Amino acid sequence: MSAQREMKEKNPWPTPVTIIIIIVIGVIAIVALVTVAVLQNKSVPQKYKYGIVLDAGSSHTALYIYQWPAEKDNNTGRVEQTHSCKVKGKGISSYASEPWKAGESLKECMGEAENTVPKERAHETPLYLGATAGMRLLDIVNSSASKNVFQAVEKALQNSPFSYQGARILSGQEEGAFGWVTVNYLDDRLKQGLKTTGALDLGGASTQISFISDNFDGSESPINSVNFRLYGNDYNLYTHSFLCYGKDQVLKMVLANQTQSGATTVLDPCFHSGYNETKNYSVLYDSPCVSGRKPQEAPEKFDHIGKGNFQECQKAVKSVFNFTFCKHSRCSFNGVFQPPLQGPFGAFSAYYFVMNFLNLTDTSMPLETVKQKLSQYCGTSWDKIKRQHPTVNVKYLAEYCFSGTYILTLLTEGYDFTAETYSNIKFIKKIKGSDAGWTLGYMLNLTNMIPAEAPDSPPLPHAGYVSIVTLMTILLIGLLLFVALRIFWPRCSKKTQIV
Repeated sequence: MSAQREMKEKNPWPTPVTIIIIIVIGVIAIVALVTVAVLQNKSVPQKYKYGIVLDAGSSHTALYIYQWPAEKDNNTGRVEQTHSCKVKGKGISSYASEPWKAGESLKECMGEAENTVPKERAHETPLYLGATAGMRLLDIVNSSASKNVFQAVEKALQNSPFSYQGARILSGQEEGAFGWVTVNYLDDRLKQGLKTTGALDLGGASTQISFISDNFDGSESPINSVNFRLYGNDYNLYTHSFLCYGKDQVLKMVLANQTQSGATTVLDPCFHSGYNETKNYSVLYDSPCVSGRKPQEAPEKFDHIGKGNFQECQKAVKSVFNFTFCKHSRCSFNGVFQPPLQGPFGAFSAYYFVMNFLNLTDTSMPLETVKQKLSQYCGTSWDKIKRQHPTVNVKYLAEYCFSGTYILTLLTEGYDFTAETYSNIKFIKKIKGSDAGWTLGYMLNLTNMIPAEAPDSPPLPHAGYVSIVTLMTILLIGLLLFVALRIFWPRCSKKTQIV
């Protein structure tokens, strides 16, 4: 007994009960650590903020609603389109003589916006309206009418529950640049610093081309240069907008060229054979793109008769381009500087809708095959076309031959896409659920949702962080068990020897 008492007095290790208590406390502490880490980083139900942009184009107005994570408002939240609404009727510029109707036309889509954005978020949701080429043209012809239209629109938007931020006319350069931002933002090219995609936008009254070129520093044509610093990367963007070269205005220019003599009958190769409509000279020449060319002795009306010939149509379309004048080292058309094309391009808006209707969006198809298919389509009789597409608006249906021919001519003759580079074009409507167009880029710019510098990010992703904590916990538990065994094993052996 005295020997056992002497060994206990000399033994420096804690008693078994004490060791068990220490191990239990250690395990509880480790489990608590893991639980807190997991709960702290656990995803919670997402709350969103919203923004609304109205695209007041020449032919129609569209409303887009965007959302992004509320807790990531400072430069890190991904903005996505959550709803869109096409306003019934024509563009707001068409209401120049009845401006109040411009405001009235927006009510239905604004109602949809009120039903989409949560009421508690409405007062903080910014609302913008941007007008493009249609209003640019109206402002040139009648600035007071343009002002009246904007007043009517503003009155309607100010009565909404949203935070109205104003309505204005975008410059052609802004329209092109913001379209480029949208395409590359949605494709995650800006945040990741990847090679960018060029943007090709086609509307009713203007068309834009925007891309990054290694051969463009802005010095030769500063007016076509826009500089961005986004996510820590610098971009020197080439962009140009051609007013009057949207598909609707080009159609007026082509028809104007064919009616210079004041003819009462026009045989048009860009419309299907069998097409025959009586049209007014006053309506044809009501645009500033053609108003200065109206014949002096023009009759009131003319018969517009289709001929359906793609080759002749292309010649007629080419007549509205000037390929001879160029004071720069190189030009696209009408004396406008353009650097060499570079990289892939996304073609959206009317580019997509026209080519999609014609089943010609597959750019892996050889360019010559595209022309052959379009030639066959243009050569189809008007009666057959109407039978094949009974639900399509007749006005739009009649113009697809012209519009397709114009698009190919603009891309190949105007912008210099070749048989080899044509496949670099991708006709797009949406990117990851959001419409391609200038509206998202416009809102991102006004809300500063894209930082100039790359935002800081944690050293480890959530999954990696939890994995490391869990691994360290397992190692600590293993270490405690090892220590416990080292303590108890020799104690038990000694007790056995003493007995």
